[in-house]
Amino acid sequence: MDSWLELQPALSSPVLKTIQSFGYKCMTPVQASCIPLFLSQKDVAVEAVTGSGKTISFVVPMLEMLLKREEPFRKHDIGALIITPTRELAIQIEGVIQGFLENMPQFTSMLLIGGNNPLADIEKFSKQGAHIIIGTPGRTDDFMKRDVAGLPLSASIKSLEVLILDEADRLLNMGFKNSLNNILSFLPKQRRTGLFSATQTEEVEDLIRAGLRNPVSIVVKQTLSGVAQQVWEQKTPTTLKNYYFICNAEDKLNYLVGFLRKHKADKIILFFSTCTCVDYFSNILQKLLKDRTILSMHGKKGNRRNVFEKFIKLKSGILMCTDVMGRGVDIPEVAWVIQYDPPSSACNFVHRCGRTARIGNEGSALVFLLPSEESYLKFIELNQKISLDPYSIEEKADVMEKVKKIALTDRAIYEKGLQAYVSFVQSYAKHECNLIFRIKELNLGKLATGFGLLHLPKMPELKNVQCDFVPTQYDYSKISYRDKEREKCRKRKLCDEAANAQTKTKFKKNNESWSKQKEKQIKKNQRKIKKVNSKRKLDENDLNDLRNDAKLIKKLKSKKITKEQFDAAFRTSLT
Repeated sequence: MDSWLELQPALSSPVLKTIQSFGYKCMTPVQASCIPLFLSQKDVAVEAVTGSGKTISFVVPMLEMLLKREEPFRKHDIGALIITPTRELAIQIEGVIQGFLENMPQFTSMLLIGGNNPLADIEKFSKQGAHIIIGTPGRTDDFMKRDVAGLPLSASIKSLEVLILDEADRLLNMGFKNSLNNILSFLPKQRRTGLFSATQTEEVEDLIRAGLRNPVSIVVKQTLSGVAQQVWEQKTPTTLKNYYFICNAEDKLNYLVGFLRKHKADKIILFFSTCTCVDYFSNILQKLLKDRTILSMHGKKGNRRNVFEKFIKLKSGILMCTDVMGRGVDIPEVAWVIQYDPPSSACNFVHRCGRTARIGNEGSALVFLLPSEESYLKFIELNQKISLDPYSIEEKADVMEKVKKIALTDRAIYEKGLQAYVSFVQSYAKHECNLIFRIKELNLGKLATGFGLLHLPKMPELKNVQCDFVPTQYDYSKISYRDKEREKCRKRKLCDEAANAQTKTKFKKNNESWSKQKEKQIKKNQRKIKKVNSKRKLDENDLNDLRNDAKLIKKLKSKKITKEQFDAAFRTSLT
């Protein structure tokens, strides 16, 4: 690896001082390849494995370009724009930049992410300005279209020196193409652009052609040694150990709890396929592992920033999440990444694993598979060039009865279990690798047992299907919410429904013969027809009156009748 001291002539003292305070001595291959080219005013398109130090690769040259600008920035001039796919990654990048700005007080930065009030962002920019913007595509696009003190914000971006598109492949996969095109339309042509991604797709190549001018392509696949631009087949860091564990659906949670009990001191990220699965299993594990700190995060949660920052500070604990945490974010000291459900996309498998073993550190990743999914191992090996070793979980917990008791004591968990099961089955049916993950081979009864359900939910996939499942005999309407206010609302609703049912019973008429019912229906229809006809007759009379009045007015105007004759005729029509 190259030493940072080799770049000393090209780097300013505030940047070098910050790098030294971070404790960085050597550059990673992607940093050694990218920074000199970016500093020499080249556009770069960088492909590098996850956890290779891409953030520093663009932050350092970006700040150097801002420092070396001949004309000083005004308060509302935007010198650098960084676009990322998720708010967590934006927060992380902003944290790194803040570390540098402590030694560069002349610059300010600002976050544009979901969860913040757009009007508050505009007000903040109006008062403080921001030379560096870090944002997600949708919020940044919206920001560009607004005004500050009567001036369009797009005018502030005309001073832009640097554009960074981080995790570009995911930016496009998440459907941000229109927002990106809108943002690019506001930006000046004379700028430096850096595009960073873990994989180069056809869409990314289109973006390179649209947004970069004669870019230098940098492909760094090796993270610990070797020459930059050397193509190395494996897509995960060499310090990462990849494992798999095969078990039946009904035993999956038992083995997971056994594994987590054994690794009490470790920091673990646990991936699930759906938001409702995260909600349900996080509630269950918090009851089963009371001595552990368990946090949860997914795309529908509003407090993601607080959860993210809290987990970063933890020495040990479990973060349960969906693929919202699968890309780019750098959380220190993560020992294990557990994929309870295999991801819907093969490339997401790599990115999930990349949350550990970052920048030379060691880490392990484990994926749970059902016996029918074993061919997924060969698929990942061929598709992503990753080989997985078998792993043995020796301690198998016995928690399913406890899970059912938890559901019986809290209706919220009981309902979440049913919702999580339905969402998982629907997600499984839509899996990208549907030749491997076949819904017809999924034992829905054993899966329900593995979820700890009290009974099977009503859903199309279970219609006319014989399931190997034993429901718990219980009056499910008696399961109450632990939340007292929620339980009061439920009881009130039940009372209203009972009262309505009694009212219907009280006024319910005795059953009559079919002939009498038919006769009454005929009479009812006749009354309706008579009413409609009488209404029509009245309408016709009104129209005739209007016609007569119009004729009188016409005769008066043409002086065919006198005013006295008109008044007499009009009074007669009214009577």
